[in-house]
Amino acid sequence: MKDWKKVVITYWTFDLFHEWHLNILKRAKKYWDFLIVWVTSENYDKERGKLNVKQSLEERIENVRRTWLADMIIVEEREWQKVSDIQKYNVDIFVIWDDWKGKFDYLKKYCEVIYLPRTKWVSSTLLRWVKYWIVKLWIIWYWNIAHRFVKESKYVSWLEVLWVYGKNKERMEKFVENNKLSFYTDNIKEFLQKVDAVYIATPHIYHYEYSKLCLENGKHVLVEKPAVLKESHIEELIEIAKRNNLVFLEWIKTLFCPWFIRLVEIVNSWYIWDVKYIDASFTKLILEKNRREFKKELWGWAFNELWSYIIWWFVKLLNFSKDDVKDINFKSIYEGEVDVFTKLLIELNNAIILDWTVGLKVKREWDMVIWGTKWYIYVKSPWWKTQEFEIRDDNWNTVKKYFKEFKGDWLRYEIAEFINMIQENNYESWLYNYENMKTVAFIFDKFNSSYL
Repeated sequence: MKDWKKVVITYWTFDLFHEWHLNILKRAKKYWDFLIVWVTSENYDKERGKLNVKQSLEERIENVRRTWLADMIIVEEREWQKVSDIQKYNVDIFVIWDDWKGKFDYLKKYCEVIYLPRTKWVSSTLLRWVKYWIVKLWIIWYWNIAHRFVKESKYVSWLEVLWVYGKNKERMEKFVENNKLSFYTDNIKEFLQKVDAVYIATPHIYHYEYSKLCLENGKHVLVEKPAVLKESHIEELIEIAKRNNLVFLEWIKTLFCPWFIRLVEIVNSWYIWDVKYIDASFTKLILEKNRREFKKELWGWAFNELWSYIIWWFVKLLNFSKDDVKDINFKSIYEGEVDVFTKLLIELNNAIILDWTVGLKVKREWDMVIWGTKWYIYVKSPWWKTQEFEIRDDNWNTVKKYFKEFKGDWLRYEIAEFINMIQENNYESWLYNYENMKTVAFIFDKFNSSYL
């Protein structure tokens, strides 16, 4: 190793080898003498929250070997292995795309760290032998959730977030700069010409309008919750998606997290026998009167803003439809034209009662209890993003504790499902299907038609 003037090292998953991978290897090889390549193991990919990887470790190593650019290939199996390998192999330079600028600065103690600008608009020419391709996604709007979306999307393979569309150029410029995107536009025709899929992050009132526009123009849609506020709208959008063979998915991140999938399995098993009652709440102590949540014209309100977190959760947990609803009642406290507190009681035909409470100017513990005839499940606060829950009965010695970690801001799990659905031509997710979406829209429509 010491015979070489410069030793450079880089790492990647190298799944279904494509132009990004080739570019970074070529650029590293061009300027330095000896190139070491880390290829991440399956376990390390899972540990760091990297999702949607298609190939085995052996196949990914072969992808790199066949380029004849790597002088040495190493399997990366743990997070802090980089420090050890850099010292072990006398590495001079660590190279990575500038998407991760700053993340690896801790390695500067051991070698030079270079962040290379990534080449945008990846070609599919190197992918013709497989059915997968890079999905080019645009974001509609630029609120806080959109920033989190871009950050989490970096952990999902086969996705490139490039553009943002909106109506405020100053906000779009700042969004593109902060998130290292390529372009922005306020021209909807230009937007529709360049995109494969969209993530709609607008206020509620615009969800239906933009979802319909994108679906009618052949674009896959991931739309923020609630997708719509009227039952007729969700039925219309689903029909358009089916007719055009497109993915139409509502953004309900909790439903796609590993711990929630485990909870659904348990609730539908023998553990607690029959579920009889579920109670939960979601509150925010918001005091600023000029916030979007208090503007009737934007359809914020306590119910529309916060029920999202609870309704989808219960619909999926019990897998009930609107035909299973025996009775539904709302009790609300209003300030002006906007509800700041709402309690919902739903009785199902199979004698299950659902008790849900939301509020914008009140506060209580964010836990949840699922009552069964033999056991009950206690989900710790905040229940919609917990990583642990307990199955309990009257004997505290028999408590069963479950822990299922999620990574990062936990948005990546639904992003991965969305991209995988597009690539696999699965237009309806088993985790959250069209009947689930219709049931949710039915409940929203009941509330809004009663109080408008």
